[in-house]
Amino acid sequence: MILRCASTTMHADDLYELINERAVSGKPLILTSNRAPNDWYGLFPNPVVAESLLDRIINSSYQILMDGPSYRPRKRPGRSVS
Repeated sequence: MILRCASTTMHADDLYELINERAVSGKPLILTSNRAPNDWYGLFPNPVVAESLLDRIINSSYQILMDGPSYRPRKRPGRSVS
């Protein structure tokens, strides 16, 4: 998970630079997460960087919610495949 890398200020700044560069140059970016965008703020150590980064992501993106049953239970060891 790329946001897990934002646990230090340096990583958060690097992630901001990457996303900012792609946004300014009009290049596409695909992000996936199992968290809602509003839950991402707490993943960054610097609230100013978090606000700036997430403002760019949330306000210039299409969000697609993929809601359905988890595939994980099917892949558990010892479970027979039907």
